[in-house]
This record gives sequence, structure tokens and C-alpha cells, in this order.
Amino acid sequence: MRLPLSPLALGAVAALVVGMGPGVRVNGHVQPRAPFMLAGQGVSAGQRADIDIPVPAGPADPATIVPVTVFHGAGAGPVLALTAGVHGYEFPPILAGQQLLTRIDPGRLAGTVILVRLAHVAAFEHRVPYVNPFDRRNLNRVFPGKADGTQTEHIAWVLTREVIRRSDLHVELHSGDGAEWLEAFAGIYGGRLAAAQYARSRDIGLAFGLQNIVKYSMETQAQVDSGRSLNRQAVADGKPTVLIEIGENGRRDASFVDAIVKGVDNLLRVLKMMPGAPDPSRADLRWFEGTADPTATVTGIYTPVATTGRTVRKGDLIGTVTDYAGRERERIVSPVDGYVMYGLTGPPVRAGEAVVTIGIPAKGPL
Repeated sequence: MRLPLSPLALGAVAALVVGMGPGVRVNGHVQPRAPFMLAGQGVSAGQRADIDIPVPAGPADPATIVPVTVFHGAGAGPVLALTAGVHGYEFPPILAGQQLLTRIDPGRLAGTVILVRLAHVAAFEHRVPYVNPFDRRNLNRVFPGKADGTQTEHIAWVLTREVIRRSDLHVELHSGDGAEWLEAFAGIYGGRLAAAQYARSRDIGLAFGLQNIVKYSMETQAQVDSGRSLNRQAVADGKPTVLIEIGENGRRDASFVDAIVKGVDNLLRVLKMMPGAPDPSRADLRWFEGTADPTATVTGIYTPVATTGRTVRKGDLIGTVTDYAGRERERIVSPVDGYVMYGLTGPPVRAGEAVVTIGIPAKGPL
């Protein structure tokens, strides 16, 4: 005898069915696709909603918001989080987010996109590289944040709770800040603590069509916890995550913005969230297994040898530091053979700051 399914069993079946239309089919009937909930607001299938997530004032910091747009697709699929503006002086990802507002069509979308248009409003409005203008903390070092901390900690808590933990996949969009030159690259998070997510992360990173690919291996909990970035928070929460870096020196060139938009467009096709064939992977990839960061040991005026991507050998000169009277204080050399991907443009440098990041070449694709 065929017994009818209980409501609990019906829910279990519905959770396993992936549909590309406005709902899923259970027992021959189409069930409406449920609204997507974010910050207490429901977004209906096939709709877009702009949501300003409130960040209350703290003891010494003013209130702020985290502006987010949710595209809740008409069809079922993954929840993809795109985060821009964690550093408020990195303009290309923020401007790319503005273009994506009119490019992502929820009526044709399978799944849901959470677009954080500007994670760090205060840093953007005050034109401050790296840190929050009120508590002077780096948002990308304080995750998961605190519900009752400083403004930076509270923003991190909002992003952790409402974005990372509501998503299946995460892409963090960055560029070179006000004093950083940079050659574009994708950073893919793998290693022992992210092994289960790595294959999906790799697909996401390659979708952006960048030549330089870095594998960040998260092998120990100390790595994940030390100065925890948004990407490392995603690793801690078990989400496939990728860092995309396009642009440099706080510039907002159209070529940088267009490259980010094109990458997101292709990613949505790779994930089958939007129709169309994805672009093929490029054949000239450069793979790196980790990085090295030569560091200044004195404060002063830094003069780099070059501010472009380039191959270096161990012992090659990276740059010099002089004091404010022009006397040379330090010659910084490469500790490894590798490829210099980004670094400080100068002239200021403080003791303890990395002046460049050098990718360590892998023997083959990772």
C-alpha cells in the first residue's frame, strides 16, 4: 500500500529537488520558491531588494549601515555572496557593484546573489585606506567581529551573520589600496582545513580569467584565526571562498571595473546560475603555492626597484629605505625565487610592513 508522505517527509523531498523554474516539483505539484530572508526582510523569487543592514552606534562610534542587494532568482540554485568595499579606498570593486545592479536579472537567475555593495561605508566616505576612521581598526583583520564591539567589529559581525552564514559560496573583491601597485590575481583557499571546498573554490577563481592564481593553504587553526580576514571567516564556516584582486593605487580605471564585471558575469555562467556557455579557461596560467613577504625593519622613505609584476631571484634587490635626511638605512632583498605580484608604491614605509608580496611558483596546476 502506498502511504501519503508526511509534511516532514515532503519537506525533505523538496530540499533534495533542484528546479530551474519558479519552484520545485513534489508529488507532481510545483511548490512556490520560498522568499530569501536577510536581516529580517523577505525577498520573493524573481525579485531584487536593496537592504541597508543597520549597525547601531557603539560607546565611542556612530551608527552606520551595510548596503546589500539581494537578487533572489526565479529558479533554485546556490547562494553566492559577493563582497566589495571591505577596504573603502579600493574603488574598482565598489564601482563594479554599481554596474552589477543592472546586469543581474533575478527573473533569469537560478539561485540567489547577495551583493554587498559597500561593506565599509565610513572608510569610503572619509577616503581612508585600510582602516576605520573612528576606531582605526582594519575590518579585514577582525572577523567574526562582535555584536557589541567597536564599529569595525560590529560591521564584521553583520557580514559574518547575514552574509557568510547565509551563503553557499563567497567571492571577496579587492584591489590595490591608495599606496599599493598590483598585478591582478585570484587567491583560492585550500589546504587541510579547506580541502572539502577547494575544488569549488578553484572553479570560482578560474572563472575570472586572471593569469595569476595563488593557492592559500589553510593547514592549521592558528592560520585561520590569526588576524582573521573575511575569506578566512568563510573558511572557518566551511564555505568555498576566493579572493579577487584587480586594480591598483586607489585608481578607478574603467579597465579594472570592467574586468571585475566580466569576471562575475562569467562566474554566474560557470555556476549555471545564468544561462549561456562560460568562457574557456586561459592557457597561460601562472600557479603559485603560497607567498613570501619581505618586510622593512626600519621606518622611513621607501623607493622600490619597480612597481610592476616581475620574476625575481633570491637575493635580488626589491627596494631601499632611507631616513628623512636621505641616508640609506636598509636594502630589502627577495628571500625566494618567485614572481612579485603587488607591493607598496612608497614613499612612506613603517618598520614591520611588508613592501611586496612574492608568489612562490608551483610545479604545475594546483
